[in-house]
Amino acid sequence: MSNVEETTLFLDLDALSHNYHYLKSKIENGAKFLGVVKAFAYGSDMVAIAKKLEALGADYLAVAYAKEGVLLRNAGLTLPILVLHPLKANFEEVIQYNLEPNLYSEKIIADFIYLAEQKGVKKYLVHLKFNTGLNRLGLKAENIENIANKINQTESVFIKSVLSHLAASEDLEEKTFSTNQIAHFIKDTNALSKLIGYKPMMHMCNTSGILNYPEAHFDMVRSGIGLYGYGNEAKYDKELKPVATLKTVISQIHSIEKGESIGYNRAFVADKPMRTATLPIGHADGIGRQYGNGKTAVQIHQHWAPIIGNVCMDMIMVDVTGIPCQEGDEVLLFGANHSADKMAGTAKTISYELLTGIGARVKRKIL
Repeated sequence: MSNVEETTLFLDLDALSHNYHYLKSKIENGAKFLGVVKAFAYGSDMVAIAKKLEALGADYLAVAYAKEGVLLRNAGLTLPILVLHPLKANFEEVIQYNLEPNLYSEKIIADFIYLAEQKGVKKYLVHLKFNTGLNRLGLKAENIENIANKINQTESVFIKSVLSHLAASEDLEEKTFSTNQIAHFIKDTNALSKLIGYKPMMHMCNTSGILNYPEAHFDMVRSGIGLYGYGNEAKYDKELKPVATLKTVISQIHSIEKGESIGYNRAFVADKPMRTATLPIGHADGIGRQYGNGKTAVQIHQHWAPIIGNVCMDMIMVDVTGIPCQEGDEVLLFGANHSADKMAGTAKTISYELLTGIGARVKRKIL
């Protein structure tokens, strides 16, 4: 029998601490450290992770949207919180909860300045994002003069930092592209600084940037996936420890006869007698249909049990023929001994998607 009684995501804060210190050791210029806790800390527990990062000495936190920052403030977090993708509809909350917005377009700059002026705010800390090649969010170099004019015409905001995002920092075959991004970012920041009369902090590196581009550490680095145990490269994965381990239990075991089908649409038909186990986890919990039909296996008593048939909303069925197991036994989906990256790879996706997709109804347990 297992000590696990239901589907549970175990979160190892000692592993988080290890990853934080490892990544910090790669920073050679004393740059500040920003911990990215968006998407509920990559599908884990945003408040627990943020509090641990604060205790470890992180300088900043980052979230994607304002409501995530509000949740952290209501939980007592006092660190500066950068909102990476603020929306006009949430600017009131941004100011109310002392969040720092990343302003990424001329319109969003104008909208935030307008509200700040209406509220009589002075020197509110904001961040500007330059698009240097990712082509997702960000200001263009040709707009720098217009941006500087907007900033110089108001006392409502102060540019705390300028940031950008490397598009392929984990792919060393794209080193020329990344190096060009870094050069453009330096040029853009210098041009803006000259026009506004002061130099904001600079930050550009994500986890792979920290590891592969020390020349771009600048004043601060941002780590997301690395904190959770994944370095996007085998040699770095060995140095990091996965924070999250997903386990479940066997709900029921069936004996299946040759010719019987299993699951929706009869997607699997047994070609011989077999045993199957039904597990209480499905696509509503983040284990999508792409993991079914033999593509992915779970681990039971050190044996691999492939998922058979279609993944259901709340359940999956696995082949336990020849595996000594019983109802109530523990099942590992991913963790230190079988990483989320490896599991995600079986479905041709990445650890980010698997981790952030773990559903809210899955129990979290802090270790």
